Amino acid sequence: MKNLKTIAFALVMALGTTIGATAQDKKINTSKSKIEWVGKKVTGQHSGKISFKDGVLKFSNGKLVGGNFTVDMRSITVTDLKAGEGKEKLEGHLKADDFFGVQEYATSTLVFTSVKAKGRDTYAVKANLTIKGITEPVSFNLTVLKNSATTMFEIDRTKYGIEYSSGSFFDGLGDKMIYDDFELTVKLQY
Repeated sequence: MKNLKTIAFALVMALGTTIGATAQDKKINTSKSKIEWVGKKVTGQHSGKISFKDGVLKFSNGKLVGGNFTVDMRSITVTDLKAGEGKEKLEGHLKADDFFGVQEYATSTLVFTSVKAKGRDTYAVKANLTIKGITEPVSFNLTVLKNSATTMFEIDRTKYGIEYSSGSFFDGLGDKMIYDDFELTVKLQY
């Protein structure tokens, strides 16, 4: 009976070691990873960047199985305008309460809830995105290569309480209307 317990213990330890060896968390390099955004309005568009605070992709047996990220909303910048052309004003407005309210909501988070392989290097990801304390589901395709991952998807800002100049909430905006969806292009390095 003692030998049986010893063998069972050895098997559990061996399996635990094998399982542990196949699971791997890969932290992103926050200085090399980037998020680029594009917001559109009737009369044109603006673009910019936001920085990651931290993030990790989770792998098992070389396949993506999860991930979670924190974004520093105070880092939002505008890249299509130069200083003196309204850059500072727009950045201030994006950080203000009627947009992202970064004084109260300094970070946003994305937590994967489901990952399914679509092809050799592509995964269909479902995740919970939290902006301004409001969590909503999002989905996107993520392409994963050796030390990088990329995706591009749209977010409806009004789902997160960002209704400023939205034609869905206000009438008579004319050419001051800002479209509800904004685009994110994400490039991760790990």
